[in-house]
Amino acid sequence: MLLRRVARPMLATPFVYDGVQAALHPAEHVAVARDVTDTVTDRLGVARLSDSQLTLAVRVHGAVTAALGVGLAAGFFPRLCAIKLAAVTVPLAVAHQPFTSKGEERARRTVPFVRAVGAIGAALIAGVDHEGRPGLAWRVDHARHAAARSTAKTARKAEKKLAGVAS
Repeated sequence: MLLRRVARPMLATPFVYDGVQAALHPAEHVAVARDVTDTVTDRLGVARLSDSQLTLAVRVHGAVTAALGVGLAAGFFPRLCAIKLAAVTVPLAVAHQPFTSKGEERARRTVPFVRAVGAIGAALIAGVDHEGRPGLAWRVDHARHAAARSTAKTARKAEKKLAGVAS
């Protein structure tokens, strides 16, 4: 459908842009990720990530996000790409969550958080889009019922044939 050919690239655009920016210019993203990773590593009782490790993680995350966005835009396994985009966007939503901040910091974090949550929702919707075709569960159930009907029909024919032979 024409709408999907237009909408998927539009949906993928922010993912590709953010991914490329994170991969090429990770400093801003590292600053946001530093708070989250420090909190997580402290709670887990493991050593904090070094700047180079965190920069590498941000670049890899950006590259994966951009690649999945390109896959979604180009129509290469679009449902799988969309679901994976939703999954890789969850850490961004967690990193930007404004609930533990106060004042201006809270206001500054709210917009990226809302954008990330919206992107997750849009990607999930794209991930379950069957393009007008029935899903796998429906097709399996339909095939099972068709096989049962066929088996019942064959059994009725066999009964009639046996009843004619017995008479």
